[in-house]
Formats: sequence, C-alpha cells, structure tokens
Amino acid sequence: MRRLAPIFLLAACACSGQSAPPPSAPEPIAPAAPAALQSGEVLSAWVQLGPDGAAQARAVTRFSVCPQIAIGTSNVANMSARAAAGGGFPLVCSAPLPAGAQNAALIDRAKQERIALPPVASEPKRILILGDTGCRVKGDATQACNDPARWPFPAVAAAAARLKPDLIVDVGDYLYRESACPKGDAGCAGTPFGDNWPTWNADFFAPAAPLLAAAPWVFVRGNHEDCARAGAGWIRLLGPLSFDASALCPAHLAPYSVPAGAMSLVVMDDANAPDTSVYAAMTGVYRAEFAALATEKEPVWLVMHRPVWGAIKGPLGIPIGGNATLIEAVGEAGIAKPVTLMLSGHIHAFEAINYEAKAPPLLVAGVGGDKLDETPQDLGGAIFQGHSGVAVKDGVSIDGFGFVLLSKSADGWNVDLYDSKGIVERRCAFERRRIDCPQTAR
Repeated sequence: MRRLAPIFLLAACACSGQSAPPPSAPEPIAPAAPAALQSGEVLSAWVQLGPDGAAQARAVTRFSVCPQIAIGTSNVANMSARAAAGGGFPLVCSAPLPAGAQNAALIDRAKQERIALPPVASEPKRILILGDTGCRVKGDATQACNDPARWPFPAVAAAAARLKPDLIVDVGDYLYRESACPKGDAGCAGTPFGDNWPTWNADFFAPAAPLLAAAPWVFVRGNHEDCARAGAGWIRLLGPLSFDASALCPAHLAPYSVPAGAMSLVVMDDANAPDTSVYAAMTGVYRAEFAALATEKEPVWLVMHRPVWGAIKGPLGIPIGGNATLIEAVGEAGIAKPVTLMLSGHIHAFEAINYEAKAPPLLVAGVGGDKLDETPQDLGGAIFQGHSGVAVKDGVSIDGFGFVLLSKSADGWNVDLYDSKGIVERRCAFERRRIDCPQTAR
C-alpha cells in the first residue's frame, strides 16, 4: 500500500537569530507532573508513532529555542524546530526516538525539571481508543465547556491515564471551538476559538496532559481537522509528516502502517469524505486505498475517523447511516481480507457492529467529550446508503461519555467500555473476526 515517507530528520533548531545552547549532560533535576507543564518552558510534550512505527517526541515551547531531550543518562541533544512560531502558534519541536529507547525525557530549563516521555511498547497489549473529545462552540450550538459534567474530557483523560495503556489511538476530531461563545452564555464564557494555540490548548492539550504522558499516541485526522477548519493546526502540531510552512494545507494524506506486534494499524485519512453525498473527485483515491489493503499482512486494524458503515437514529427509531463517499469507493468488493477490525469515531456513541459479509467488525468510540448522538441500542436491520451489499448481522450502541480499552487475551482481545469516571460500563470480546457484547458485564 502507499505509505507516507517517514521524514523525521529535521534541521537543528535556530530561531529568532538565537542558536540553541550546546548539548550537555543535565544535572539531576526533579521530574515534572503533566499538569504542571503549562507554567514552564515546555507547554506540552508527547510521543507519537508515524509511518512504519517511527517514534517521535514532540513539544510545544514558549521559548524561541527548542528544549533538550535526554535518552538514558548521558545522551543529551537539542530537539529540532518542527514549526517556527507564528500564525497564532508557539514554536513546535521534535526529535526522533530510536527503537527501544528507555528513560527518555525532555529538559525544562526554566523549571529545572525532567519531563518523562512514555516508552514505546514493541507489542502493545493495552490499546486505548478515544475520539471526538473537543467542546462544541459554533454559532448557537454551544456546549458548556466550563461544566465538567457537560464537557468531561479532562475527567476522561485522567481516568484513561490511570489504566496505564501501552498505546493510545485517537480517532480524530480534537478541536470544536470554532466561533466565539455567544454573549451571556456562562457555559462557554471566556473560551478561545479558532485554529490557534490557545484553542488547541484549551480543547485538547491541557485536558489531555495526563494521558499524553501515559503512552505513545497514533493521531487520526478527523473532519474537524480538514483544511476549512483546524487542518492547518493539526498538520503543524500532530501531522505524521514534516511541516512546511510554505505549503498549502493538504486536503488528503496517504495511508500509512504502524506495526503493533503481530498486527498492524493502517491509518486512513477520510476527513474529506462527505457522509450524505458522494464526493466524486475523491472516490477513485479512496477506492485505490481500500484495494491496497489486500497487500497488507493479516491481521490489520483499519483506523479511520469516519466509519464506512456506522449508524445513527433515523425515522421511527430505525438505525440508518453509512458514509456515501466511502461506500461508493468500496463498491461491491468489500473490505480486503487482511483487515480483521475497523476502528472509528465521528458518531458520538459507542458502537460494536458485526456484518453479514464483506466487512470485518467495527468499533466506534466517538464518546470522548463532544455532544453525544442519539443512536438505537439495537443496530440490527440498519439501512445504509449506496449499494455495497453490506448488512448488519448484529450490533449494539451505548451512549454516555468515556473511552474504550482493548486488552490482549488468550484468544483475542477484551474490549471494555469505560465511562468518564473510569468505571466499566460494558465488557465485550473481539475474537475470530467477531465482537460479542453481553448485556451484563462479565
């Protein structure tokens, strides 16, 4: 399949005419708590996995030079500038992490603290899935971002971090604060908005701090990160390729694979795939990408923001849905055999769906914080757009904020749905190309 080139060799940091201080071994300094980063040199720090599983440390800094990174006790270097400050964003820095790197940390020189970076597991056994985490503020459609009960992403992130995952997959839609909070609306009063650092920090980085420190991430692009919305900021901060400030926002990124032990995650960018109409200019692109999945080694988990065959509540409570553009691209061929599971967000509910044929099961985990969608509990008999011939064999939907944790079992994976407080709501199992969700927790 087509993969993004792992371009991670970036130039040494030199910003505003200042050269970075030469590398030196750090003196022993105290570790920093994730929530305390906002007041030091480093505003946010994380590890993300890109094409072919290449691990990269990234940081956002208030300084004009990049922070130092230490790997082990003596290997200290300056991070490189990924994106210079400008356009409403501070300096973004990066550094490649060698395979098997242990005890990696950033050095916050302002606070004399080490910011520990999570290690990369060669075979993750606890994979956390979440998405659609931002707080909706767009015109008159507002969410009470200042009310933890109505926008619980900070609690979701804290609860998820306590479970100590090995890998975190964010299925997209990070930034929802698109316009100013209406005057007199106390629920969102004072919130920033637009594609800039204050909004990205409020909607994602600050509340996600404990989870960013817990494990490496795979970041999927959502439709809220298309070029008409927050795409430029997503490419700058979280994009899988090197950043070019002179380039236009890319409307589409080619798929890439992230090895995860015996299986691989294939990340597909479907931010530009309308749900209810067929985008003819993109169907050929998506068709080729779906076809290329046949060349992957089984098992593959296909990760994309918009599900091909997800469902919402239609007239008379009948489940309806599906993405018109993606269904047209798949056609009657179905999803290639190496794909054993599909992971998505976009629909703001938890869904576990098994299909009659032509497609592996689907998990939808768009319950990280944005307003929830109304979906039928029983997704059997769902009516999909198009003519793919795909039908639901059985499926369930559960509302409520939270996240999903997949834990390796002897025969497959345990699939646990947690609420925003970190309490298990439903226990499912993914084994032999099927998801089973008993009515009561097992």
